[in-house]
Amino acid sequence: MNSILLIYDWVYGIAQLSAGFLAIIAAGIALTMFKKSETKLLRAWKFLLIAVLFFAIEEVIGALKTFGIYITPHLTHVIPGIILGLLITALIIQININRGWLK
Repeated sequence: MNSILLIYDWVYGIAQLSAGFLAIIAAGIALTMFKKSETKLLRAWKFLLIAVLFFAIEEVIGALKTFGIYITPHLTHVIPGIILGLLITALIIQININRGWLK
């Protein structure tokens, strides 16, 4: 096997590391915003913030998979399904809030 890394490998690795790092920063911001989402008008934000946390987990697992450290085919398919469910739930809650659900 050829052990020389091509430019593509370096760029792809740096992109994976930066995406994981930015996802961890986004998860930290989501955790700080979670307390602010206690108001009734921001009820849908709770689900969005949980989706951001799952996205950060997905990015870290994807980076580990790219570098061959941890390979699991199941988590990379289950976690996006959870994220999609949380986004749909947040959208439905926000639509109901805009319709006057809280009045």
